[in-house]
Amino acid sequence: MTDNIEVVASEPLLLPERKKSISLMFFRFICVVLLAVAACYLFVSNFSSWTQEFEKEVCDLSAGKWISKPEGPSYTDESCDYMASYTNCLKNGRPNRDFLYWKWQPNGCDSPPFDPLKFLNAMRNKSFALIGDSIFRNHARSLLCLISPVAKPQEIYHDRTNTGTFYYPEYNFTIYDIWSPFLVSYKLEAYLPTMEVYLDKLDSKWTEKYDKYDYMLMSGSHWFYKRTIIYDNNKVIGCHYCPDLGLKDIDSDVVYRKALELTFKFITTSEHKPFVILRTWSPTHYEDGEFPGSRICNRTEPFKEGEINGDPTDLSMRNVEVEEFEKAAAIGERNGVKIKLLDTYHLSLLRPDGHPGAYRNYHPFDSGKKDVENDCLHWCVPGPIDTWNELLMKIAIP
Repeated sequence: MTDNIEVVASEPLLLPERKKSISLMFFRFICVVLLAVAACYLFVSNFSSWTQEFEKEVCDLSAGKWISKPEGPSYTDESCDYMASYTNCLKNGRPNRDFLYWKWQPNGCDSPPFDPLKFLNAMRNKSFALIGDSIFRNHARSLLCLISPVAKPQEIYHDRTNTGTFYYPEYNFTIYDIWSPFLVSYKLEAYLPTMEVYLDKLDSKWTEKYDKYDYMLMSGSHWFYKRTIIYDNNKVIGCHYCPDLGLKDIDSDVVYRKALELTFKFITTSEHKPFVILRTWSPTHYEDGEFPGSRICNRTEPFKEGEINGDPTDLSMRNVEVEEFEKAAAIGERNGVKIKLLDTYHLSLLRPDGHPGAYRNYHPFDSGKKDVENDCLHWCVPGPIDTWNELLMKIAIP
């Protein structure tokens, strides 16, 4: 009897125990699921971070190939009126337009099209200085045209050296296009048969407003190839390309290196710390023409890898830039100055079809002329130079 009572009494006690056990199991299951979700989230987040870091390591914007771009440029000579006349190849009547339908594809990563709205939003309340020669004017006007589908600037300053200032009031964003072909001080007067360059003094054209720059893009120029007397500490130390003067001959890459050294010393020791970008040398593509003394660039498609080595002097100037950049970037990192390299040399070397050539002038062959001046130095706008700004955006706005 007692045994029966114990058996009967124990049955109802099992139900709550089972419920408690099931609840515990359910709770444990939920915990396991939540832990699994959390682990997956952490893994995905870390994987994404690892992927981004890996891309940064393997992505070389300067190495890649030109691929077809069927949609063409985002603007034309009719939609943008900021380009210089000698780079407006479409308006000047260039018949072949294949040069407009190529895109640079870097190895190991992608280079998206220039996004004008993203660029302007990132540059809100900031300023961007482009410092150099007519190639930089070329570069700056490409940038203005790429932005033009979204906003038009006010040109608030312009002088006879082609230095200009462009202001976007709705974004409080300023673009300075500053003429400074040597970065250092120089003298070029009509009464002087030879230019003078001063390696101990920077060009005030860009230094006087240095504290206004949030971003600064610079490079040397083909002016270093010109006939030039070189000064240092108020003394003539030699000359480039003037054997008739009996002065020590100084190669253009030596002069350029000195100019970059002084420029980077100023940048890395200044209290003002903008984001500084050095753009590499712009190669030329002059080839022998049909007539004595004439040189042309009338190719209609890019070179394939290995088809061209480029001018040895151009390559030497680019190598100087890379060497001086690496030294300056290390010093800048210690001093809190961000310095990056925009290496456009090789990708531009592969684009002999991107220059104005004869079409630096308006419809040059209409009068029946055959021997016309060719511009194989500057770049058509639109054209390959737009790629420089696509890569610039990728560097300046991660």
